[in-house]
Amino acid sequence: MSDTVLLCYCTCPDVASAQHLAEALVGERLAACVNRIPAVSSTYRWKSKVVTDNEELLLIKTTAAQFPALKERLLSLHPYELPELIAVPVIEGHAPYLDWVRNPG
Repeated sequence: MSDTVLLCYCTCPDVASAQHLAEALVGERLAACVNRIPAVSSTYRWKSKVVTDNEELLLIKTTAAQFPALKERLLSLHPYELPELIAVPVIEGHAPYLDWVRNPG
């Protein structure tokens, strides 16, 4: 359903790239809101090595209808070779807030 609200997760290597992405996505109306969570410690396997990095986590609120454009824009701006972008449908929530995400004005 195109008006389904999505919560998207994306990690960034630093404050500057996270802020740039957040401002671009909200400014271009691809997301209603982006929360930045600093100092997330991520451990992952990359190119046959186990790596631990400090990152900033973005929690992006958007709709299924906006997701394709959001994805394209995020991938074009993101500094990582392989950016994380995971979208999870919001099953329940405060209805007025979810309505706002669908139409932030």
